Amino acid sequence: MASPQPLATDPLLVQIADYTAAPPAFSAEAYATARSSLLDSIACALEAVAQPDCAKLLGPYVAGTVVPNGSRVPGTDFRLDPVKAAFDTGTAIRWLDYNDSWFALEAGHPSDNLGAILAVADYLCQGERPDLDVKVVLDALIQAYEVQCVLTLENSFLAPGLDATVLLAVSSAAVATRLLGGTKAQIAAAVSNAWLDGANPRTYRLGANTGPRKSWASGDATSRGVKHALMALRGEPGYPAALSTAKYGFVDSIMRGKPIVAPRPFGSYIIENILYKVPFPTEFHAQTASECAVRLHPLVKDRLDGIKAIRIRTHTRTMHTIDKKGPLRNAADRDHCLQYILAVVLKHGKITSEDYEDEFARDPQLDQLREKMSVTEDESFTRDYYDPEKRANPNAIRIEFDDGTSLPEVRVDFPLGHPRRRAEGLPLVAEKFRHAVATAFPGARGEKIMAATADPAAFDAMKFRDFMELLAR
Repeated sequence: MASPQPLATDPLLVQIADYTAAPPAFSAEAYATARSSLLDSIACALEAVAQPDCAKLLGPYVAGTVVPNGSRVPGTDFRLDPVKAAFDTGTAIRWLDYNDSWFALEAGHPSDNLGAILAVADYLCQGERPDLDVKVVLDALIQAYEVQCVLTLENSFLAPGLDATVLLAVSSAAVATRLLGGTKAQIAAAVSNAWLDGANPRTYRLGANTGPRKSWASGDATSRGVKHALMALRGEPGYPAALSTAKYGFVDSIMRGKPIVAPRPFGSYIIENILYKVPFPTEFHAQTASECAVRLHPLVKDRLDGIKAIRIRTHTRTMHTIDKKGPLRNAADRDHCLQYILAVVLKHGKITSEDYEDEFARDPQLDQLREKMSVTEDESFTRDYYDPEKRANPNAIRIEFDDGTSLPEVRVDFPLGHPRRRAEGLPLVAEKFRHAVATAFPGARGEKIMAATADPAAFDAMKFRDFMELLAR
């Protein structure tokens, strides 16, 4: 009997594999922004590993397990197998909800891919690729950002109730396989298996169920990408029609028959337009609202008890994601509550990661301020949010007092981390990194890290193993 013809591979799997396997050729702007994103993500991780709730998730699953030449996790002394290191690094980057972001039809935090990228790169440079340099990591970063977030432009995973971390697993699988030396066929195989992991409901991000899993779900997804990459390199086959198989493929069984499309060629569009979170450690839709509140703080800080109403205009994604009333049960609940964030900023003029913790949140005035807030959608704000030429994030706040007076409405359309405000925002990203390094590594070590990252050309050429050595305890 003749051998059956091989199945045709889904075009999207081919497109991802072709792009990821191609020799990198990106713009100077893409590389410059990629460096900022790498350092921004490391800053997030260094701050997070000092948080007890994050730290308890890190390290080997079985205490005492030793992995010779294992992958390192920034800010820790762990040496782990690459899958667990990807979980730990991805979780640390994502933990404080302070890493870079992308918003289109769906949201994404593409720096979560650095869990996979840093873990695999460190694994390789301690073995078969000792000369692997930082530029190789930047190439992988640009590609991972592109694969994950181009797929958010016209595909809604929220509609069937999924968490978009499925795209993170896909992009991490693609770039991890490429870093490990995989062929196009192996990249497609790893990516197909990542799609088959994709039935991941968003339960832990919304409403009363909000909990810390929203901070480690990305670590889980990027580590699955590494697992599928390693398996592909061992010969694990892929599933060419993972997306398109009738009834049981991802499109029919998960997406209710709606095809998944890449509406533009993969290049470096995402990294060139990435959104940073500076200076507020908040969910992205609260960034401009927080800036409004900072401007209002000196005008209201001595009149908080006399406030009658706080009226907030915003867009539909803010209302869906962080418009939250009622009890807030934990830090993860609070950092996704617009009203809590604004209450803190109006009172204190700033917000830090510690301000989401239970002890700080016991301040009764914060709940009193929350009760005075009303949040409404402005349809023009929603149009500007979805407009690909703007990708605005508009918020406006107007405050009224019991004595009948009011303050003029304060409105901010584009956050400091937006491409339209790069000149203002990038120095804040650099300061964010400097502060995190100085806190985690005071003294000579911190100075060495800052010196190593100061010159772009020298940093690109730096051996990655040496960079990771500086970041390890």
